[in-house]
Amino acid sequence: MKKGVLRPGHVQIRVMDMQQALKHYVELLGLIKTHQDSQGRVYLKGWTEVERFSVVLVPAAVPGMDFMGFKVIDDQTLSRLALDLAAFGCQVEHIPAGELDFCGRRVRFLAPTGHWIELYAEKEYTGRWGVSETNPEAWPRGLRGMRAMSFDHCQLHGSNLPLTRELFVDVLGFHLSEQVLDANGNSVADWLSISIKAHDIAFVGDGNDGAFHHAGFLLETWETLLRAGDLLTMTDTSLDVGPTRHGITHGQSMYFFDPSGNRNEVFAGGDFHYPDQKPVTWHEKDLGKAIFYHSRMLNERFLTVMT
Repeated sequence: MKKGVLRPGHVQIRVMDMQQALKHYVELLGLIKTHQDSQGRVYLKGWTEVERFSVVLVPAAVPGMDFMGFKVIDDQTLSRLALDLAAFGCQVEHIPAGELDFCGRRVRFLAPTGHWIELYAEKEYTGRWGVSETNPEAWPRGLRGMRAMSFDHCQLHGSNLPLTRELFVDVLGFHLSEQVLDANGNSVADWLSISIKAHDIAFVGDGNDGAFHHAGFLLETWETLLRAGDLLTMTDTSLDVGPTRHGITHGQSMYFFDPSGNRNEVFAGGDFHYPDQKPVTWHEKDLGKAIFYHSRMLNERFLTVMT
C-alpha cells in the first residue's frame, strides 16, 4: 500500500578532494553543478531532474555516504511518517528547513543496516536543465561526459535484512522487486522499489553495517553505456566491472570509482516491476550469474571494497 513516498531525491557523498571530485562528477559523469553553499558543499543534478539538486558532495577526511533522501508527497505525509518511523523503533532526527540550501525540513532515521535515510517534502523546483517545459527539445546542448540523466539508486550493505525489509515495505510502502535467498530460504540481498523501476534502493546482508557500495546514475541506452566505458579509458578512471548486463534487474551496467574511492554505477534499461508482481528470486549459489550475467563471476573487489 502506498504510504506517500514518491522517489529517490538525493544522496550526500563524502569526498576528500573537491576539485578532483568535481572533475569526476561534472566533467566525466556529466552532472550539472547548481550551487555551492557556505559549508563548501557542492550541489549537483542530472539534466532530466526537476529539482535543484540530487547529489551533494561534502568535503571530508574519509569517503562514504552520509545519507540518502527520498521525496514524499507533502508535509502532512512527512509528519505522519515521522511518527510511524518512531513507532517502528527507529532513531529519528528532525533536520530544519534550510540546513541543505533550497530544501525544506527533513526527517532522518537510522535503518537497521546502520544507514541514515531521510525524507523530505519540499525542494526548489527548477525544471529540467537546458530544455523548456513547453515544446521541449529532445535533449539540451552543452551536456558533458557521460551525460548522466539522473541519480537513480544506492546499494547499501549491513545486517538485519528482515527488519530492514519490514521497515521499507510496511512503514514506507516500498515493494520487494528481487531477492537473493540462501540454501535455507533466508534473504541475503533485497532490491526494493517505490515506483515501477527495477529498484530504488538495494540492501545486501553481509554484516558490514553502514557500508556504502555505490550510487547509481541513469543513462539512456546500452550505446550510451558503451560510450561511457570509452570515456573511462580516455580519462584513466579506475574501472571496477563492465560494461555488462546484470541478471538481477536485467539492466546494463558499469562500475567505476571516483577519486576518493566511492564506487559509482551507470545503469541503463532494466525491468519494470509493478507492486502487484511477485518478487523475482535468485539463489545464492547462482550469485555470479545474478550480478554479472555475462561472465557469471564475481570479483573480490566488488564484494569487499566499500566506503
